Amino acid sequence: MTPRDLPAEVRRARPLLGTLVEIAVRAVVAPEQAIAAAFDAIAQVHARMSYHERASDISRLNRQADRRPVAVHADTYRVLRAALTLSARTGGAFDVSIAPQLERQGLLPRRRFGSVGGTWRDIELLPGRRVRFRRPMRIDLGGIAKGYAVDRACAVLLAYGVRSALVNAGGDLRVIGSTPWPIAVRHPADPALRLPLCELADGAIATSAGYFLRLPDHPGGARALVDGRTRALRHWPGSVSVTAATCLTADALTKVVGLLGRRATPILVRERAAACLIAADGTSRFLAAASAQS
Repeated sequence: MTPRDLPAEVRRARPLLGTLVEIAVRAVVAPEQAIAAAFDAIAQVHARMSYHERASDISRLNRQADRRPVAVHADTYRVLRAALTLSARTGGAFDVSIAPQLERQGLLPRRRFGSVGGTWRDIELLPGRRVRFRRPMRIDLGGIAKGYAVDRACAVLLAYGVRSALVNAGGDLRVIGSTPWPIAVRHPADPALRLPLCELADGAIATSAGYFLRLPDHPGGARALVDGRTRALRHWPGSVSVTAATCLTADALTKVVGLLGRRATPILVRERAAACLIAADGTSRFLAAASAQS
């Protein structure tokens, strides 16, 4: 998802969050300082919520939270609370406790912290930003934390006085300001081809797809999602893009729409979001677009 080049802007990119993060800022005082601070905010979210980092809040929770409450950073606590709210609204289709299933598919590194079996219902958020698991389990915030990192970067840019900018973390994207930025997404069957999608101002969009993913039982590539209700891996060779007020919401809802399809419409309406589903042949359909714009 890449906007066309716009005049009078400073654009920088860094490898973060397992992808290339790009920040574009239109003329402000000391843009380099603002951009550097925004990148630092993203790096902090990664350090706190990465499944790969053994010192992260998530790794500490997976090792210890079934035995005692574990204190986490306010950011981690906030994202967990948002994830559990979405789990409740989707009947468990969205569930951050699917890490063991992702491990078995080679999508996460193997972690051996004993037996597992808990679900989102076994995660307790306690006072003092403490978290406890009622049963042994492993969680992963990969379906929601990247969007939150983009939101944090935007908050930092705004604090530096930036009033027009774009932050793009490999398809999780948020725009600051009322001037629209043209947005395009990759064609599901031909990632080199970009399809114009919309113009976005003062909002967020996230795309979930399997452009470059190759799974053993699906060599052609497909987006892979684990249904939290059944723990079954679901393949779909298309893409889902969701627009919303925040990137955290857009990021998480791409998985919800991918799992529920049209049944996700009431959730999209509640979040004032809209979704575009693009099939492998490039055809598209929209969900909740009219409601999101009302």
